[in-house]
Amino acid sequence: MATFLPQFQSIKSSFAHIVLSVEDVSDLWPTIKKGFEERLPFKRASLNNKTRNPVLVDELPAEFILTTDARLRSRFPQEQSLFWFREPYATIVLVTCEDLDEFKNILKPRLKLIVQNDEREWFIVYVSKAPAHNDQATKMAKKVYAKLEVDFSSKKRERCCKLDIHGPDPSFWDDLEAKIMECIRNTLDRRIQFYEEEIRKLSEQRFMPVWNFCNFFILKESLAFMFEVAHLHEDALREYDELELCYLETVNMAGKQRDFGGVEKGDDQATLLDSGKKALAQIVQDDSFREFEFRQYLFACQAKLLFKLKRPFEVASRGYSFIISFSGALALHESMLPFCMREVWVITACLALIGATTSNYEDGLAAPDVEKEFYRVQGELHTLCHTKFMRLGHLVGYGSDIERSPVNSASLSMLPWPKPAVWPPLPPDASSEVLAKEKMILQESPRLKHFGIQRKPLPLEPSVLLREANRRRASLSAGNMSDLFDGRPSSGDGPLLDSSGTPSAVQKMSSVSMSRTLSSPGNFDGSIDRPMRLAEIFVAAEHALRNTISDAELWKSLSSVEEFEKKYLDLCKGAADSYHRSWWKRHGVVLDGEIAAVHHKHENYDLAANLYEKVCALYAGEGWENLLAEVLPNLAECQKILNDQAGYLSSCVRLLSLDQGLFLPKERQAFQSEVVRLAHSEMEHPVPLDVSSLITFSSNQGPPLELCDGDPGTLTVALWSGFPDDITLESLSVMLTATNSTDEGAKAIKSSEAIVLRPGRNNITVSLPPQKPGSYVLGALTGQIGQLRFRSHSFSKGGPADTDDFMSFEKPTRPVLKVARPRSLVDLAAAVSSALLMNETQWVGIIVKPINYSLKGAVLHIDTGPGLSIAEKHEIEIEKHEFGANNSDHSDSPPDNHSPVSADVKQLSLEDGKINLPDWTSNITSVLWIPLKAISHGLAEGTPAGTVPQRQSVVDGLRTIALKLDFGVSHNQTFEKTVAVHFTDPFHVTTRVADKCSDGTLLLQVILQSQVKASLTVSDAWLDLQDGFAHTGKGDGRPVSKFFPLIVSSKSRAGILFSICVVDTPAKDEGEESDPISVLNIRYTISGERNLGAHSPVTKELTGPESETDPLTFRSALVLQRPVLDPCFAVGFLPLPSNGLRVGQLVTMNWRVERLKDSGKDEDSDDLDEVLYEVNVNSENWMVAGRKRGYTSLSTKQGSRIVISILCLPLVAGYVRPPQLGLPDVDKANISCNPPGPHLVCVLPPAFSSSYCVPAA
Repeated sequence: MATFLPQFQSIKSSFAHIVLSVEDVSDLWPTIKKGFEERLPFKRASLNNKTRNPVLVDELPAEFILTTDARLRSRFPQEQSLFWFREPYATIVLVTCEDLDEFKNILKPRLKLIVQNDEREWFIVYVSKAPAHNDQATKMAKKVYAKLEVDFSSKKRERCCKLDIHGPDPSFWDDLEAKIMECIRNTLDRRIQFYEEEIRKLSEQRFMPVWNFCNFFILKESLAFMFEVAHLHEDALREYDELELCYLETVNMAGKQRDFGGVEKGDDQATLLDSGKKALAQIVQDDSFREFEFRQYLFACQAKLLFKLKRPFEVASRGYSFIISFSGALALHESMLPFCMREVWVITACLALIGATTSNYEDGLAAPDVEKEFYRVQGELHTLCHTKFMRLGHLVGYGSDIERSPVNSASLSMLPWPKPAVWPPLPPDASSEVLAKEKMILQESPRLKHFGIQRKPLPLEPSVLLREANRRRASLSAGNMSDLFDGRPSSGDGPLLDSSGTPSAVQKMSSVSMSRTLSSPGNFDGSIDRPMRLAEIFVAAEHALRNTISDAELWKSLSSVEEFEKKYLDLCKGAADSYHRSWWKRHGVVLDGEIAAVHHKHENYDLAANLYEKVCALYAGEGWENLLAEVLPNLAECQKILNDQAGYLSSCVRLLSLDQGLFLPKERQAFQSEVVRLAHSEMEHPVPLDVSSLITFSSNQGPPLELCDGDPGTLTVALWSGFPDDITLESLSVMLTATNSTDEGAKAIKSSEAIVLRPGRNNITVSLPPQKPGSYVLGALTGQIGQLRFRSHSFSKGGPADTDDFMSFEKPTRPVLKVARPRSLVDLAAAVSSALLMNETQWVGIIVKPINYSLKGAVLHIDTGPGLSIAEKHEIEIEKHEFGANNSDHSDSPPDNHSPVSADVKQLSLEDGKINLPDWTSNITSVLWIPLKAISHGLAEGTPAGTVPQRQSVVDGLRTIALKLDFGVSHNQTFEKTVAVHFTDPFHVTTRVADKCSDGTLLLQVILQSQVKASLTVSDAWLDLQDGFAHTGKGDGRPVSKFFPLIVSSKSRAGILFSICVVDTPAKDEGEESDPISVLNIRYTISGERNLGAHSPVTKELTGPESETDPLTFRSALVLQRPVLDPCFAVGFLPLPSNGLRVGQLVTMNWRVERLKDSGKDEDSDDLDEVLYEVNVNSENWMVAGRKRGYTSLSTKQGSRIVISILCLPLVAGYVRPPQLGLPDVDKANISCNPPGPHLVCVLPPAFSSSYCVPAA
């Protein structure tokens, strides 16, 4: 079958559609040909694939060919079985007949002969020529067609259809297409079955000696091509995949050694997308094909089908995998291939694949995931091509022009040198080229980095090219070791240079030289060559590549440094653009760095800076500090040249932020000097930067600082400086963040002065203003160095893991400040609760009690209320509060025993109403004794005889002291309190008539009730009586009982008896007023303690014991009523209604007023006398409907009486006092009341009302 390969390839190039044969029995084809061919190609054709599943083909190309055509007649039977795919898929028989006899005798036998071949698919098209107006002809045509259907159609299959040439039925064309599709399907199924059977037979023999892959290939590809012609591209692709697998299984069978191929001119250009580049007959070897050409041919067929399936992304993916695997196959046969054949082929393959897939790909047609994967593969192809191209450039001497970046170093240092059987020799006429190369090598000088950074260049070669090339030479002499490595004599103490002009790793071997006998230039013979120098290796490789490379464009790219850099830049840009549109965006950014290096080299600093910024952002974000240290100095240099001060400053700070081991100390100092210079230069705007890696911070060891609400404080923060030298911070702020509240933002705590940071740890202190209650952590650090505004979010990780210096993001940040919630820090209270003496200077004690808070430096402001004054000429005393010394009403917690406090009383001065508390009272409870005097200008009133005793109101003796205590570190805490102090008279006086003698003498008993918590000693007493009363006896006003001194203990009573009598009131001169009250005068002394209550006045205490005989005087006003011995009027309260009183119901109150004796007026006056009355009522209990005060007429005769009625309304229920009737113009001593004292009446609640009640159903 191998002899049919040329014919098979020719058929493939010219055959691209399905053949439909036409058997024109009645010469009808010229008439109907146009109508048939207008139906081509067939739309929406339904075919069966290899697995007999229906497949819808959008467009199926086909061609109608007459059976008399030479293309169908000139075929041998063997050809028909081998190339069965080009045989007709259906036979269309065209007939016409208008007579039944003609049909029976002539047409029918001929048709039987035509359709007797069972292997062909056929059907009959009957063409009717009968005009529409000729009914007889039309009827005859119908009879003939009916007879035709009976003879050639069956129930299983319709094989006839009718075409009316004068007016075709539209349904005819659908019927015709359906019958053609049915024939094509049946034929295709039959042929698939035939090919599968033949292929199966050959597959079973593939491991046998008789196996012939060419025969298998022709059958397999015939089947694949048949699928391709039928537009079943998926099945065709599957056949080529199986064919490739079968070839790879059998190509290297044991015992069969075949040529690999690839040694012909032009084989360096990949043909993986051009299946017709070489004829199959040219690559046949024995019973198979050469691997080099045939594998590319198979991939080209696969790529062709994938492009037809509109899947260029799969072409790219398969192509990349194929290039990688085929490159491995080339490596196995590299010694038999031309020099660098592998590298050149990979470059051309990648470029061809990139161009084809890009031109066939349309954005937006594939899914987003597929599109990203497509561009990823495109980037991989560009990168692979870029790497191989750099290797070729290095071989011809352009290694110094390749950027020694990490990505290039990683790619080239792992890429081995070419491994030819013999390294290409130096052409005999290349001396001038060698001299030019040596001159180029000598002119090479490593480009210095900015800031004078010194780095060992990254390698671009897996091993020294000089050694590798000489090792692969046919013969190698033993010359000087220095000649082996650099090809030039070297000085005894100078370093050796490798291919890049840098110090070689074999410097130690320079002192070792071999015998000069064989290495001397004059001692070579014909069989021994000296080692090639580096320049000679470059020239030899260049000449060998000129013979290998047949692509003019590729060779042009290697012809000069400029062309090399241009191609290098194009490949980098293509790879970067592809990666940017794929998943691997980081690869694109890395390649942007290679592009930036080229721009940087050619002084295109603007473009280089833009690309370097992207690369630095990637490296910084990923934490690749080693890579960042390679690129960031270049960015800084571009920014400096472009006068981008802000960017340059940022780059310098970022360089300082990198790991200290990446740069030398002097290099880091250069960074810092640039930072300081730029920060203090005249920049328009401040530059904000993040220095989280350069300046770190944390709180100091130990518990957090604890403050009370409103207290300032001092916070200590540890700063770690990454600067190599000292640096001054003009300002520094620490951000505090509350942990218990998300509503409050961070608060900046600013340092008040400049701070000098030294390398390593620094402890700084900042003043804290009062903060809100809560727990605070360090949030961020901000500050300014000249025009540089820095910010740090990083916590220090410099300490061991078991110390507080170590900060981890895996554990919560430790609080540095805790501000307690508002609480009582101090309490002020009166030292005693019992009453003090009124109108006398008394010690008032104020207890100052700190509550777990220091009162150091506290100031107490004292403001006395009305009726109270401070005795300013006396000092204020303070002493430690002795618990239990006062009453149990004031019990304080025990003081701090550890506080060194003197128990003696200390004297303090009052200045402008404030007192500075001594420091020894800062942590203990103390008592402040203030001399105060409560002033009352009125006389104490005694209780009249015969009434219920009514004591002095507590409010009357109450005085207030407004206290304000300023305390805390800066008096930021304030406590205000108003303390109430009770002052009272020493006695409460009540009087009663103890006895009434027959001679009118009254024994008046005066009862003295002690109102203070002290012992009172009465030394003398006298009573100044009001008008109408007089003393009996001596008349000096002294009591009849003279048991003086009279001691009255606390809370006890004592009595004094006076003998008085009632006398007539003497007549007063006009304008002279009568004395309405009596005054009791008591001289007394008091014995008490100030921590219990009332005590001796301050002036008495200070004057000493000799003043103790000087007593105090107390005066009390007494109102004495003359006894009602001869009343003039009687007022009686009349009984209330029997039904009682009720809230809300009016009731009439009645009083009867009766005159008990004549009025004693002149007889000439009227018989009636006007008597003034007044109703006294409690407005909260009663409402009076009418007048409360008025006059009523009463006869002046004895026994005359009158009833006064008042209408009242009870307001509250219960027992209440009723209204009382009084006679204001009549002295109470002349009125007899009934009842004599206040009484109560019962008021019932209001009656229930049913106005709004609903009666029960």
